[in-house]
Amino acid sequence: MSTNLQSCPICKLLLLFILQCIITTTTVAQAPAPAPSGPTNITKILEKAGQFTTLIRLFKLTQVGDQINTQLNNSNQGMTVFAPTDNAFSALKAGTLNSLSDQQKVQLLQFHVLPQYLTTSQFQTISNPLRTQAGDSASNKFPLNITSSGNQVNVTTGVMDTTVSNTLYTDGSLAVYQVDQVLLPMSMFGPQSPAPAPAPAKKKKSGADDDTPATDDSSPSADASGAVGSGGHVRGMIVGSVGVIVFIALICL
Repeated sequence: MSTNLQSCPICKLLLLFILQCIITTTTVAQAPAPAPSGPTNITKILEKAGQFTTLIRLFKLTQVGDQINTQLNNSNQGMTVFAPTDNAFSALKAGTLNSLSDQQKVQLLQFHVLPQYLTTSQFQTISNPLRTQAGDSASNKFPLNITSSGNQVNVTTGVMDTTVSNTLYTDGSLAVYQVDQVLLPMSMFGPQSPAPAPAPAKKKKSGADDDTPATDDSSPSADASGAVGSGGHVRGMIVGSVGVIVFIALICL
């Protein structure tokens, strides 16, 4: 029987085919199924890219990172994030972050987030200034302007200028771009308008009695001075009349 199988070419081909099927089936059964992709997580994206420790810490501290994840995973609205590197934060003036209130830290991070998904090619056709998650894009608030020249994308805030140096992540709903400077908004880091000068205080006339009621020109009240003069005149008349009467009485006696 074995001699017949070895001498039969067709039998050899069938045997090889059966063995190949068994091997393939066993290999497929043992291969692990691909893990399902989890929800988008901006923190994990930055951790994988490296050199974004400060930004990750701020995202966690202010919960802006959670807000980004929630919005991405629960709506169809895309987002674009500009991610400053650790070196970008280190280049800030000493004490800059510590001088900001909690609300200002939130606004600073939101200024790096656009509520729309933008590819590098779309940067060439957008209208400036762009509205960020920080809010008002007026010239003295949170303006963000992006221009593109060839492959270079420039970002300006009115306080500083930088360029997009790398594309860290893009999936059709979230785009994360590396920038080498922290984007500083005008409302927090721009020139502050001077405070209005206080109104000049009215000066009192030299030598005036502080307790004496005064008119606008600091002179004593006319009613008060008139009353004093009138009272003195009446007393003088009474004293004079009494003196005349006494003189006449002495003559008669």
